[in-house]
Amino acid sequence: MLRRLLPLRRRYSTSNASAAPTLYTDGTYPISLLSWGRGASGQLGGGKEERRLYPSPVAHLLLPDPLPLLPPTPGRLPSDAGETAAGGVEVGISCGLFHSALLVDGAAWVWGKGDGGRLGLGDEASAFVPRANPNLGSDLRVLALGGIHSAALTASGDVFTWGYGGFGALGHYVYHRELLPKKVNGPWEGKIAHIATSGAHTAAITDSGELYTWGRDEGDGRLGLGSGGGPGEAGSLSVPSKVNALPVPVAAVACGGFFTLALTSDGQLWSWGANSNFELGRGSNSSDWRPQIIPSLKNVRVIQVACGGYHSLALTDEGEVLSWGHGGHGQLGHPTIQNHRVPLAIKALSEERIVYIACGGSTSAAISGCSHAPPPYDIE
Repeated sequence: MLRRLLPLRRRYSTSNASAAPTLYTDGTYPISLLSWGRGASGQLGGGKEERRLYPSPVAHLLLPDPLPLLPPTPGRLPSDAGETAAGGVEVGISCGLFHSALLVDGAAWVWGKGDGGRLGLGDEASAFVPRANPNLGSDLRVLALGGIHSAALTASGDVFTWGYGGFGALGHYVYHRELLPKKVNGPWEGKIAHIATSGAHTAAITDSGELYTWGRDEGDGRLGLGSGGGPGEAGSLSVPSKVNALPVPVAAVACGGFFTLALTSDGQLWSWGANSNFELGRGSNSSDWRPQIIPSLKNVRVIQVACGGYHSLALTDEGEVLSWGHGGHGQLGHPTIQNHRVPLAIKALSEERIVYIACGGSTSAAISGCSHAPPPYDIE
């Protein structure tokens, strides 16, 4: 999480603020990266195995502008991602199952569990503090971390993947690990404009709107390529393949645990894959490998979608957030913990204009917009 001082100071730990390194210096405006939660594999970046109950500083940045730009985000329409704004430095974060990454001005820092090579540093050693990854160059636009693998998209439209490849999620036509980032030589023409990944499958969209998927599909249809699954381990497919069943060009995609969602440029939302918890938002719990538009959202313009393990959020152009799927942990934001068959507006957020959403495996989060820039952050 990136944090500046809000008008009202919120409770968080500053005990390690002075010890946290400054990773980027190209200005005078301080930005801090905070982390909290389970850190048994070093994914919190604090230098040790720990559990943090409150957000604590991991690293600091000094930027030339008071607010960083948001880089392209998996599941968010490009026109709403802010990446076309002039000037400024792009700053983004991504969290996998047991590893994390920071993207600043095209360069990457990684930390957390290293088995399978998921950090892309050339070995399987874990990193307990952020480490610059020199193997990724300096022109990255997107970092997408999965369960035990990682993916990146460069400004030139190339996709790189690394980590555990046993389920085909790397897209290298083989099923072994990659300790270093390796370019995905897919069958597409042109450049890749958007990527997303999850626990074991990956998706990429070309600049012409064609969607390609690869990785694990146990017959649930999450790849959108048919009902039989792939030929490899656990139904995996290591060959990037075009989703021909999707009849329209798309501009954004998000990968859930066992399902996939895609957005057209005009904000129409399509879904396919496993559906035992109503993940597809169609009203029934029948799984379906064939992409279909979510019926109740036909007249709604969605600008971002985020997927958890078995649930999803959608953000509209009006700042409204809808949720559906598995609700057993309260991740849907409704008064009950029941599953929801179709997208339902979160009433608790009705007085807010939400500008950004995110999902963990069984959690959800949203950022509310403010009418003025907050004052500079003061590191204590």
